[in-house]
Amino acid sequence: MSLLRAETVAKHYQTYSLVGASASRMALDGVSLSIGEGETVGLLGRSGCGKSTLARLLCGLEQPGQGQVFYRNHDLRHLTRAQRRAFRRDVQMVFQDSVSAVDPRFDMRAIIAEPLRHLTDLDARAREARIRELLEMVELPAGIAGMLPSQVSGGQLQRVCIARALAPRPKLIILDEAVSDLDVHLQASAIALLAKLQESEGIGYLFVTHDLRLVERFAERVVVMDEGRVVEEVPTGSLAALTHPASLLLKDAVLPPLPERRAAAQ
Repeated sequence: MSLLRAETVAKHYQTYSLVGASASRMALDGVSLSIGEGETVGLLGRSGCGKSTLARLLCGLEQPGQGQVFYRNHDLRHLTRAQRRAFRRDVQMVFQDSVSAVDPRFDMRAIIAEPLRHLTDLDARAREARIRELLEMVELPAGIAGMLPSQVSGGQLQRVCIARALAPRPKLIILDEAVSDLDVHLQASAIALLAKLQESEGIGYLFVTHDLRLVERFAERVVVMDEGRVVEEVPTGSLAALTHPASLLLKDAVLPPLPERRAAAQ
């Protein structure tokens, strides 16, 4: 049984102004995707292809215009109160922009404690112990707990967002371009951390990105999207088999590890 499943979901957007409504814009067109417990899936595509919209539908932040999203074979729209609480606990999300994903007035302790207060039955003492444990898990010093978002680096804040997602012991974390704003060194560090946490905690990931290099290092299978549709799906070990034009463009965008030497000046 899959943990989370989308079946032929579609989503359109329309804006409104004083002069009337804009033309409807298609973001998703009949997309299906299934994620099992403990599985890591790479959702790959160019900016604007619909992958972030699909991520928001899967975690319940938006509703599909057509189709259904299922959590443990239950339609998200018809979950009981207990099932919805379990869904919120089991499926967490880490966003690309960590600064916008936190309240600037909250210190790191309050940011991490938020899901603990709403999604667990831990008392204040147990929450404090869990916060210390989470900071250690994401390799941050305990002293950072009292600092504000403006007082830490971007890499540290993104690790705090990962700690917040880990707080209620989820089964799946959706990473929406979660390391794209980090430099190459911090990206490698974050990927290593996520892999380590998967091994120790049994967490699955949906890794949303446009960077084929990150998918190669992290995911078990890759789903490629283009213009609101899934156009290709292969195991990570078979990336050479990608043939769709959208997939080939993403492959061509990967720079070699060492640039070729320029020809001698003429």
